[in-house]
Amino acid sequence: QLEKLKLEMLQDKSLPLRIGASNLVFGVGNPDTSTLLIGEGPGYWEDLKGEPFVGNAGKLLDQLLESIDLSREKNVYITNVVHHRPPENRDPLPSEIEAYRPYLDKIIEIIRPKVIVTLGRFSMAKFLPGVKITSVHGKVFDLDWKGLKIKVIPMYHPAAALRSTEVMRQIREDFQRLPTILQE
Repeated sequence: QLEKLKLEMLQDKSLPLRIGASNLVFGVGNPDTSTLLIGEGPGYWEDLKGEPFVGNAGKLLDQLLESIDLSREKNVYITNVVHHRPPENRDPLPSEIEAYRPYLDKIIEIIRPKVIVTLGRFSMAKFLPGVKITSVHGKVFDLDWKGLKIKVIPMYHPAAALRSTEVMRQIREDFQRLPTILQE
């Protein structure tokens, strides 16, 4: 189902960030997982390789996952709010997020995760609009999303942790709480 959806996205000429991007950055990991990680959008390296979180932020994400005995290949599925790189790595616009929303919704419907970790404010806003990441990071929110019971855990984006030692400390602490949440 994910491959079929990816082909559909590749053929969708209406996606606003498609022009100027090198690759569609769909998602990677285990589609049978109960844990979905959602980032914001592809950066330079992700655009080149066609895979989410492969630059420095991706290396940090891999380290954070490994610190709790998880791997992107076996234990999680990783995707983004937008699946083409915004020009100059700028933030995705609301209209762009909306254009990709049906595809992200479908990814969620296919995977049917029990836990969604949002990485950054744009993916957090999909489930928790109007809140500040500084006040909710690492907390668990039990949501009913289109009939699916999901635990949403907002976390800082790994790129933000690379720019701030305090955010780095907080994201490490938030990830250390994740195994307990996953066991529940």
